[in-house]
Amino acid sequence: MRFGERTRSGTIVTGWTKRSAAGAVPSSVEYLVVAGGGGGGFRNGSGKSSGGGGGGGYRNSVSGETSGANSSAETPMSPKSGVTYTITVGGGGSSNSNGSDSSVSGSQLTTITSSGGGKGGTTATPEAGGAGGCGGGAGSSASTGATGGAGTANQGRSAVNSVTNWSSGGAGASGTGGHGGGGFAGIGGAGLSSSITGSSVGRSGGGGGGGSVAESINGQVGGGSGAGNGSNTTGGGGTANTGGGGGGSGDSIAGGTGGSGIVVFRHSDSFAPAAAIGATTSQAGGYYIYVFNGSGTIKWG
Repeated sequence: MRFGERTRSGTIVTGWTKRSAAGAVPSSVEYLVVAGGGGGGFRNGSGKSSGGGGGGGYRNSVSGETSGANSSAETPMSPKSGVTYTITVGGGGSSNSNGSDSSVSGSQLTTITSSGGGKGGTTATPEAGGAGGCGGGAGSSASTGATGGAGTANQGRSAVNSVTNWSSGGAGASGTGGHGGGGFAGIGGAGLSSSITGSSVGRSGGGGGGGSVAESINGQVGGGSGAGNGSNTTGGGGTANTGGGGGGSGDSIAGGTGGSGIVVFRHSDSFAPAAAIGATTSQAGGYYIYVFNGSGTIKWG
């Protein structure tokens, strides 16, 4: 096997020049796969408060960074030459609905799936938060609380339970969130940050819970989540392509919509770039970077 090109002077070999790997397929491609955030719950009566939506499931294989629920970075993918990989980017959930999954699938690859964020619980009964990538916050009433939604292992946290008059915020990729007091909105759980695109961006924060008084407590803004709002106010929406949970609402108004997800790949630019449809492709810091804000395909070789 030859690892370079010979330099000749007449018939004498004078040195070797390193051969570029530009025609080869990278053996290691780092990824970030974030699902859509859950929608916030709605409040349907006085003396009650609604839960915030959970952040979208968060899976990260970037060396030195953290994957969901503060777990270790996953193993990067090893693409096969000529295989087309399908990318699905999940949308954020509407009021009282889970977010949609994001995934990467293709031949000879175990599908990489991040689960949509759990919905925020309504105030009817009151309702428990939805299970998802990150758990949705629970609604509460003047007499009782409910159970926070469960997160998915290595993708996001579970939300805390609500208590009487205190909703709970949606959980994030890093934090469980909490609940307010005296009818105030619950605080959304913290998301996680990644520099896979070249700059640090927070994603998968939990939405703030809705309050029963004219009070607004933000979700984790760094995670792209919406604020939980008080009396007669719609819950704030999660930021697009962050997987942030939507905020809970006040007084018979819809909860905020969760933020849509995102899928990002990067690999050394010593290899040839992939053919990516539906992605924004850039070259920076010694990497080719592919950002999918919507569904598409990618192929190396």
